[in-house]
Amino acid sequence: MSANRPKVRIAVVGLIFGYSFAEIYKDHPDVEYVGLCDMNVDLLKQRGDELGIERRHASVEEVIASDQYDAIHLLTPIPTHAQLTLDALNAGKHCACAVPMATSLEELSAIVEASRRNERNYMMMETAVYTTYYLHIKQLIEQGEFGHIQFLRGVHYQDMEGWPSYWMGLPPMHYATHAVGPLLAIANTRAKKVHCLGSGFMREELQRPYGNPYPIECAIFQLDKENLAAEVSRSLFHMARSGAETFSVYGEELSFEWLDEPVMYRRREANAYARGTEYTRHSIDPEPDFRHLLPPEIRRYADNGHHGSHPHLAHEFIRSIIEKRQASINAVVSADWTAAGICAHQSAMLGGAVVEIPSFE
Repeated sequence: MSANRPKVRIAVVGLIFGYSFAEIYKDHPDVEYVGLCDMNVDLLKQRGDELGIERRHASVEEVIASDQYDAIHLLTPIPTHAQLTLDALNAGKHCACAVPMATSLEELSAIVEASRRNERNYMMMETAVYTTYYLHIKQLIEQGEFGHIQFLRGVHYQDMEGWPSYWMGLPPMHYATHAVGPLLAIANTRAKKVHCLGSGFMREELQRPYGNPYPIECAIFQLDKENLAAEVSRSLFHMARSGAETFSVYGEELSFEWLDEPVMYRRREANAYARGTEYTRHSIDPEPDFRHLLPPEIRRYADNGHHGSHPHLAHEFIRSIIEKRQASINAVVSADWTAAGICAHQSAMLGGAVVEIPSFE
């Protein structure tokens, strides 16, 4: 973005998942124009026609090299994330990217360094930290409703059978940020140590691509905050359970538990610390609404997938560029959240031995 251009020119790369973001950017008041990119030329034409967007590219390399764009939003397969992000940042583009940031600690460090060296924003577009439930709990914590946060738990169950080949046998904790991110964001810290165990049987052909024998992994993280721990469970194969992507926060005065239905538990003051302390339980109905935090032009997109997170993510990325500041999920934060899962899998492969998680500050 040049000094005399007050709006952002952005290209969306990957139009299966990226379509919902392209339409948000198209209507965002701080976006000058949107370009579309996909290797599938038929999909590119279809999405471009549907959105009325004429700037179309069948090559991501063309987009990265182009001077038409200030920013790129990558929604491409996981194995491409790290290199495309580095290419974008090194070409002087701000970069947003779908999760995970990368799949190795070395790649995480390289992205953090490239963001700093090129003075360009990086933002991992973690949908779990802009859901309406996350924003609601964050608000209650800031208001002091929870008291001391005592424990956190994240869950992400998913069945990847039949998905593209790069998913087959993927270590569960390599794609753990949907469960890890909300916990570390709420605690406003990083994870510094992890014990993780692999669990379950995985058929042989799924073990070959990554050398991973585990369909399920369960981790206990020690957070970089006094006396605070978090538990994360992640599954990708061979578990008879419908999908779940949830987090729970247990406080001294109030707790939020999201298994299937999100509920709250509040300690009754009259029974404080008495034997058999009583708690009230209530559901969260209706679902909280935070569309007032968005520009009027994109508020209607708060009804979209991932519990309304997409317009908040897009808005934060664009505003961080306009305001010349780091995004809320910047390169360091993204690396901290992603490294937690990478190190958790390392621990699982070591039979649960403790693994220190590096800091990226």
